[in-house]
Amino acid sequence: MYPVKTPYFIKKLFPSLTWNYPRTEKVLYLTFDDGPIPEVTPFVVEQLKKYGAKATFFCIGDNVRKHPEVFELVKKNGHSIGNHTFNHLNGWHTQTNEYLKNIQKCQELTKSYLFRPPYGKIRPTQILDLKKHYKIVMWDVLSGDFDLKLTPEECLENVIKHTENGSIIVFHDSLKAEPRLRHTLPLALAHWAKLGYKFKAI
Repeated sequence: MYPVKTPYFIKKLFPSLTWNYPRTEKVLYLTFDDGPIPEVTPFVVEQLKKYGAKATFFCIGDNVRKHPEVFELVKKNGHSIGNHTFNHLNGWHTQTNEYLKNIQKCQELTKSYLFRPPYGKIRPTQILDLKKHYKIVMWDVLSGDFDLKLTPEECLENVIKHTENGSIIVFHDSLKAEPRLRHTLPLALAHWAKLGYKFKAI
């Protein structure tokens, strides 16, 4: 199980991480993890373009290496890039030295000061090292698009119900998430745009 809306107490436990932005303005921060891949990422870019939306793509270094043309498409359209490790490592299960080396390997391709730990799992010692060089971006709302047991309709409900001003929302431009993402993203963008939200990159 996972919380769709990040509990307040977790945010308070790790105040040096970025969980959301001020609630005062009607701005949302859409983020996409695990790409870039040719099967899904161009679809995301195209949907965002329809609303003049800017987003942040937390890229896996190995996918950037394999699909440089898709990575360039994301950048060319004015979106922010973030580091998501080279091999989608779980920080809880990886020695800190190995973890930091893998992030540096990704950094050589992404050249970004933004970092998001895969699975949201990162040790306090890793946080201490990384925050010297990176803004560590977590999230306020988890769409659940990666969850094979979730229907596309439930995924849409997750983001519509839990998003508010300043929310950082996680989607995935991955093959695993694709069926739920393709349903949810266009409908959610239309819904939020109708409510007067703007979409900014981190």
